[in-house]
Formats: sequence, C-alpha cells, structure tokens
Amino acid sequence: MGRRALRRIDPSLDLSHHLWLPEDMPHPWGSEALFGRVAPLEVEVGSGKGLFLRTAAAARPEVDFLGVEIAGNYARFAAAALAKRRLTNAVVVLGDALRLFDEFLPDESLAAVHIYFPDPWWKKRHKKRRVMRESFVRRVEQTLRPGGRLHFWTDVEDYFRESLELLAASTTLEGPLEVAESPADHDLDYRTHFERRMRQHGEAVFRSEFHKRS
Repeated sequence: MGRRALRRIDPSLDLSHHLWLPEDMPHPWGSEALFGRVAPLEVEVGSGKGLFLRTAAAARPEVDFLGVEIAGNYARFAAAALAKRRLTNAVVVLGDALRLFDEFLPDESLAAVHIYFPDPWWKKRHKKRRVMRESFVRRVEQTLRPGGRLHFWTDVEDYFRESLELLAASTTLEGPLEVAESPADHDLDYRTHFERRMRQHGEAVFRSEFHKRS
C-alpha cells in the first residue's frame, strides 16, 4: 500500500523552529536548544506525514517529541503541520535515524522510542537495510532511560516475529508486553496515517511494547 501524494505546504509558514537538519543539531546534545526547555523526550523513527507527532504533542504538552524522517518532502510536510498548529513541543529532523541515535542522542536520554511501520525491505539481499537490526536495537536500549519504553508496530508478520526475536537476543528490554489489538481500544488519530489506512482496509497490524528495567 503506497504513500499518497502530499498536499501543498503553505509557503507563508515559518518552519525554522520545527524543521532541523543534522548539521544544525546541538552537539554535544542538549534538547533545550530544540525546545527551549528540558522535559521528557520521546523520539519517533520515520515520522511520515507527522500524524503521530502532532496528535501526541497536542495531547501531552508536558512532553517533547522529536521525529526523524529521511524523506525531505515528508519531513517538511510534518514540520509544516506542527507549525500550523503552533506546537512548540515537537520538531522534525530531516535525516537518518541511525545517525541521530549514534551521533547525537546520549545514553539514558529518552522516555520512549516509537517505530511505526518501518520499510520491511522485502528482498532477502535488502534486509540488512532494515531499521530493526542488532546495532540499532542495542543503541535504542542505551538511549532509553530506566523505565523508558519502545513501541514497535508493523503490518508485516514475518518482520514482526523476526524483530521480537532480535530484541530478545540482543537487548535486556522487558517484553513484549500485551498491547490492545482492537481499534476500539485506542484512538486511531493518535497513531499514524498508515495504520489508519490498514485498519480501514481490514488489514492486520502487529504491535509490541518493551520497557527498560528501572
């Protein structure tokens, strides 16, 4: 199920607060440079159109949200949606999530990591490009603070099962914890455009949550 064309971005919107490039990121890390404060920080890997970011940021103003998106048009679209709603507690980084975790985010700096519907890279020779790989999940564990959470969802069952095995073998995260499966158990607008489309078409979504030991 491919991505749909994006609506035109209002050219009058100022994206300077909401859209960041890796070269402009604070190094050494300090989230106050992005948000003007220090607050619990959650990262979304692959923000797409930014539905999760803007809904979560509006619902939880006491938390800061950082989305990372490698596709420039989607990163700008997500940032524009945040700017339009004047949500100062969410920003988008245009770049590679692996670089963000390796070069910028310190150990025990995150309250949660959200990975929703990453590219499955279907061909066997391409699987090494998957975001759910040994080096990355270990780095996620390091960046989570004690009690921090990892949310991983996909519509590809094989990818889901392989990722659960990877997390069990490569990390000490507790899980997978039970996650509600029914659309009635949560607000679909709180998640992603992709999930909403999958649910509307009756397709399965495989969801998991892991916690870092306190």
